[in-house]
Amino acid sequence: MAEFEIAGTTFRGGKMFVVLTALSTLGGGLWAGFEFYKDYTDMKEIVQNIDVDAIAAENEKVILKIDESMLRVEEAIEYARDIKNDLREDVAAMEAHADRMEDKVEASEVRVKSSQDLIETHLETIREEMNQLRKDVTQSIREVESLMRESEKDVRNTMRETEDRIDADSRQLESDLNEKLQEALDNPLND
Repeated sequence: MAEFEIAGTTFRGGKMFVVLTALSTLGGGLWAGFEFYKDYTDMKEIVQNIDVDAIAAENEKVILKIDESMLRVEEAIEYARDIKNDLREDVAAMEAHADRMEDKVEASEVRVKSSQDLIETHLETIREEMNQLRKDVTQSIREVESLMRESEKDVRNTMRETEDRIDADSRQLESDLNEKLQEALDNPLND
């Protein structure tokens, strides 16, 4: 069996295996410590070379783009409010017009009643006019309601598109920043 002697102590068999294992573990630990220290110094140098001002400038650009997008969204909301108010005023005007028409019809009925011979003819005509006016008013109200729904839908779609563009721009900007950062980290001149 093999044996060896160090400092007056003889090692053989299992003791020799334990000593070799301890020496290899000690050597591996020293090598790992050296590699860790080397990685630490490399990272320290990279961190010291990061251009914080450039990153801050890019962040400012992103903030400006977001502010611009928010301004556009606010303008779209204001535009939708204007449309809604205009439609409300149009409906109110149509109701006032219908009220005036009803007043005129009632006045006509009073005049028609004074003249017994013409009452049936005038009354039938007035009823037909009223029915047509109601149909027209109902149709107009339906058209206005449809237009309101379409306008609200357009505003929602515009807002969704704006949000999607903002999200896409943000993702693209984040991707670009990560890519530039990775390029800077991977640059062999940084070593």
